[in-house]
Amino acid sequence: MPEPAEQNIDDLTVRTYQPQDHADILRLFDEGLLAGQVAPNDTGADIEHVQEAYFDQDRHHFWVAEYQNKIVGMIGVGSDEEHTAEIRRLRVQHNLQHTNIATLLLQTALDHCKTHGYLKVLLDTRFERDEAVGLFDKVGFQHTRTRNIPGKDLLEFYLDIYRQNMPGEE
Repeated sequence: MPEPAEQNIDDLTVRTYQPQDHADILRLFDEGLLAGQVAPNDTGADIEHVQEAYFDQDRHHFWVAEYQNKIVGMIGVGSDEEHTAEIRRLRVQHNLQHTNIATLLLQTALDHCKTHGYLKVLLDTRFERDEAVGLFDKVGFQHTRTRNIPGKDLLEFYLDIYRQNMPGEE
């Protein structure tokens, strides 16, 4: 059975995380745990300490997606290397996963990476549904490898942001 088409949410806002959003991002993180998207040994330390983890320098950042005055998605950019960014914590509220929210969050993060001079972007996921992999493919990520982490496969993706046109650029 084919997956439903992505539904556009027009009155969605993607904005910088604010401390008052904390309970909502904890909820999204916990939903990921329940859906098996997060490894059982993932401490969530970055989610517990968003300010310290994502606002320690200009090149790191964390956003939320707001729809009908509710936080329905999140994404972060961090890095341990000068020229390589890592997309972290991409989550969309379960009942809105067939919408354009993940695409808008990912595009926001990739625009940030380009603005801040990153050359490569990495991400990984334990979530193997076709729409997640399809989203990464749509914006130019290449699946580089799959590693088995006890009981789950970890899919790793890579994007060389200066070798490919971003969506909307021709």
